[in-house]
Amino acid sequence: MTEEEIPGTQPGAMTGAMTGAVYGMLFLLGLALGVVGAFEHSWYAGVVPAAALGWLLVLFAVPYGMGRLMGGKLAAVAPALGWLVSSFMLATRQPAGDLAIAGDASGFWYLYGGAVAVAAAVLATRSTGSWLLRSS
Repeated sequence: MTEEEIPGTQPGAMTGAMTGAVYGMLFLLGLALGVVGAFEHSWYAGVVPAAALGWLLVLFAVPYGMGRLMGGKLAAVAPALGWLVSSFMLATRQPAGDLAIAGDASGFWYLYGGAVAVAAAVLATRSTGSWLLRSS
C-alpha cells in the first residue's frame, strides 16, 4: 500500500514532520554551542582572548552553514536563537552567585561579539523562497 492509499494520510505529511524535527535539532545544536562556548571561551594567548575570537568564527559559520544547507533564513535563525538563549542565561548571576561567562575581555568578546556574529550569519544567509508558499 502506498501513502496515498492509506486513509487519513496525505502525501508530504512526513516531510513537514521531518522539517520540524530538523529545525528543533538545529535549535538544540545552538543550545549545545552556547553551553560549551560559555565554559571554553576564556583561553588567552598572552593578552589576546584567542578562544573567544575562535568562537566568533564558529558562531558565524554554524548558522550560516545551516541556512545554506537548508536553503532559508529560518535554518540560520534556529541555532542562533539556541545559542542566544543558553549564552545569555549562563551570563546571568545565579542565586548562589555563580556565572559561567565572566565580565572580562573574553566574556565580552564571546557574548557581544557572538551576538553580532549570529546576527550577521542570519543576515548573510540567502533564502531560496518562503517555505509557506512552496508547493510540495
